[in-house]
Amino acid sequence: MRRHLASLTSRLVLTTVLLVLAVSVLIGTVTTLAVSDYLTEQLDQNVRALADQQRLPSPPDGDPGLDSRVFGATGTLVINLSTGQGTIVPRHGNVPDDILEALAGVPVDREVHTVEIPDEGTYRVNVTTGPSGDVAVGLPIDDVERAVSNLIWWEVLLALLATVAGGLVAAVVVRRQLRPLREVAATAEAVAARPLATGEVDLAERVPEHLTDERTEVGQVGAALNTLLAHVETSLDARHRSEQQVRQFVADASHELRTPLATIAGYTELARQRPDDSEVLTTALDKVEDESDRMTSLVEDLLLLARLDAGRPLEQEPVDLTRLVVEAVSDARVVDPDRRWQVDIPDELVDRPAVVSGDELRLHQVVTNLLTNARKHTPPGTTVTVAVRRDGFAVRDDGPGFPPDLVDHAFERFARGDAARTRGAEVGVGLGLSLVEAIVTAHGGRVTLRSQPGDTVLDVSLPG
Repeated sequence: MRRHLASLTSRLVLTTVLLVLAVSVLIGTVTTLAVSDYLTEQLDQNVRALADQQRLPSPPDGDPGLDSRVFGATGTLVINLSTGQGTIVPRHGNVPDDILEALAGVPVDREVHTVEIPDEGTYRVNVTTGPSGDVAVGLPIDDVERAVSNLIWWEVLLALLATVAGGLVAAVVVRRQLRPLREVAATAEAVAARPLATGEVDLAERVPEHLTDERTEVGQVGAALNTLLAHVETSLDARHRSEQQVRQFVADASHELRTPLATIAGYTELARQRPDDSEVLTTALDKVEDESDRMTSLVEDLLLLARLDAGRPLEQEPVDLTRLVVEAVSDARVVDPDRRWQVDIPDELVDRPAVVSGDELRLHQVVTNLLTNARKHTPPGTTVTVAVRRDGFAVRDDGPGFPPDLVDHAFERFARGDAARTRGAEVGVGLGLSLVEAIVTAHGGRVTLRSQPGDTVLDVSLPG
């Protein structure tokens, strides 16, 4: 993370330096061209002024055919191309042939041309027609070139200084601006250093609030990291709860299986000790058979839960919910006549029964488990009513209700309250409501519990 951050700092600083250098070069180039053009134009104006003076009549005491009134500046060129006489200050007189040849190609117009004068250098020259013929006038551009050259050197020096200063300032500013990002990285590193593989994990680390302003880029990163950490913390908590539930589930299942196994072992030992007592043998075999049935049912319930957890599909056939509830309540009346079992069927369902799509065997198991739950955990004389509707049914009883500490955990596997859910000889102790929720959920439905003394309702909603 730090290497990447340093690399980002280096890239930003390098980008800033290159921008400063590019801007400096651009400004220097434009300035140089502008100054060069300006100085050259000034020089050209002076050359035209000289040319204008050569078109005037010469003073009486001037050189014949040559106006030298503007002479004086070193290097000033005034040459009569017709006579070959002229001046290149401070020298004057006959002009060498090579200079005349160089000037011979300059057109006679108002334009100023650049000419390379042998042994003298580069000149800006204008040829005009004077009283004594064609006259070439010019000024050297050495001063312009020196001025431009000095300007370029100053620009290079200033560009280097600006680049170095820009790099230093950029390094300071970039590091300062990336400091919040380093704080965000520190939070991520602190979380990464925590052991997250097992056990309960408390992710207390968060990006500070002042670094989560989503109006800034760093704030967006900080806010996103906090959201991620919250999601990870929730997922880890869920994983830990799942691990604890699995451990508890294994412990509870082992506990439930231990009792019938101990019973089988005890009666087997009793039968071995009294092999000649037919009554003892019969009793022992009956208990072994009962406990074997109990274990078989418990294992089958566990297997069904495992299959439902794995997402095994259930049958999807039309199921007459009204008939299914009536049959289950009729069976409950036979098994337990000490309670009042009632069915509430609205008039609209008499002629047109409630039909849902699902697995009839499993839905029958749902109704049976709910009625068994009411039978096991309510006193004799309790009224249990099953109200059928088109999208499901509700089982209501006027018993003592679920203990408050059990209401939120009633559908957990092997859930038990302090004062309810007494363990009996019935099969499936602790798994009845878990199976109900698993089967209803597998059908795409939902089961809820409302309980208070005198009014307990388990409501099952199923898709049509």
